[in-house]
Amino acid sequence: MSIVDQTKTKMITAIEHLKNDLKNIRTGRANPGMVEHVMIEVYGSPMRLKDVASISAPEARQLLITPFDPQNAGSIGKGIEKANLGLMPIVDAHSVRIKIPPMTEEIRKKMAKICHEEKEKTKVSIRNIRRDANELARKQKSEGIIAEDVLKKLEKNIQELTDKFCKEADEIAEKKEKEISTI
Repeated sequence: MSIVDQTKTKMITAIEHLKNDLKNIRTGRANPGMVEHVMIEVYGSPMRLKDVASISAPEARQLLITPFDPQNAGSIGKGIEKANLGLMPIVDAHSVRIKIPPMTEEIRKKMAKICHEEKEKTKVSIRNIRRDANELARKQKSEGIIAEDVLKKLEKNIQELTDKFCKEADEIAEKKEKEISTI
């Protein structure tokens, strides 16, 4: 696998990580990603919510959590309360409903700031990947494995990848910030 391919793979991973992190940021709408990683104590051991229940958003401001085992509804409710997400679960007989409160302007700004911070972390990560790839290419050049013109071409390709993925990170974060600011 070439240096450029390795770099591209690592940068794709960084972008996927950003998408995953942004999925957990609260917007004004109900999103199953808000709670799917909450740890729930079931059968004597902690498990992720998405592993013990199906999560859906039947309405824009409501989540419906249907446990695979209806007896776990109570522990799911407790787990969500313990997670300090600012959400109050309503435990029915066989399911848990969560009404998503409307976001205040202050909360929207805070969420947008978190979104921006995550984007910047990703861009730093992408730049670190670029640095590592360039160092590897320079090392290969100094060892005589590749020629000077190949090194320049590699550096150019790596920079193009960096620019592409930084732009993608900007677009993903911008979309999320727009989603957050939509009332």
